[in-house]
Amino acid sequence: MNIKIIGIGKIKEKYFKAGIAEYAKRMGRYAKFEIVEVPDEKAPESLSQAEMDAVMEKEGERILAKIKDREYVYALAILGKERSSEEFAKEINQLVTYGHSDITFVIGGSLGLAPAVLKRANTQISFGRFTMPHKLMRLVLAEQIYRAITIINGLPYHK
Repeated sequence: MNIKIIGIGKIKEKYFKAGIAEYAKRMGRYAKFEIVEVPDEKAPESLSQAEMDAVMEKEGERILAKIKDREYVYALAILGKERSSEEFAKEINQLVTYGHSDITFVIGGSLGLAPAVLKRANTQISFGRFTMPHKLMRLVLAEQIYRAITIINGLPYHK
């Protein structure tokens, strides 16, 4: 199984890096895990809708350039489908069982994901209606992927 997280922006905070690295290390026995950081589009604080759309489109192009045709793509979106940890694990297990061993998760920047990225995604997943910084979301997502792997493999971590 190959797991990739594509995220906008570079993580500089050591505590986020350390947390993600810990889950990556734990997953190493079960999956190849990779984080791909794509540059965010520099923009002023206050943008018109057209400017926001342009920023999302540019970031979306960068994201799409990192996705291969064979990858099964989850787009993280507030309006996506919520899943329990058990449901998520079952879904990942079924994907791998039925030939989707390359699984990619996409986390947008502060403005969200471009429509083209949402269109490319095979499914959308939500971690609730809370808005989280995309850096924190990478850590939360890495933990949930690791949790899914432990559920699939019958390990006690999930308890």
